[in-house]
Amino acid sequence: MKLRKEFLNGFIIAATTGAFFLLMDAMGYGDLFYLRLINVIFVLYGVNRSVQMNIVEGENSFVKNAVSAMITALIGVFLSIIGLIIYSYLQGGDAYVENLSKTFLFGGNPSIFTYSASLLFEGVAASVIVTMLLMLYWNNRLTSD
Repeated sequence: MKLRKEFLNGFIIAATTGAFFLLMDAMGYGDLFYLRLINVIFVLYGVNRSVQMNIVEGENSFVKNAVSAMITALIGVFLSIIGLIIYSYLQGGDAYVENLSKTFLFGGNPSIFTYSASLLFEGVAASVIVTMLLMLYWNNRLTSD
């Protein structure tokens, strides 16, 4: 299995998520936590794109498509977390993360590492959920040998 499409689509997930969050921050809506749920659309798009590319290539195996979808989502999560860490340090480090934590589901004053690790766990869980949902969608559309 070639991982090029998974990296491409994972990068698309990370880039669109990052651009969306930068736009929200620039418009002053960075503190509205419910707008952050929109990033699920970007993850769904990137993962679905990987599955569709597999199908075009003739790969109809449920398991291989599920693995490809999961890899795509995880690459998107990891790249997004790396981008957040870099952006957080550019914006002032832990002080910036403390500002973020006021509008997120954290208590106390998390460090960049704690904040990123929590988002990593959340992202992995979301990746599993998105993969399962899309594979349920594609299950009826795939024909296996």
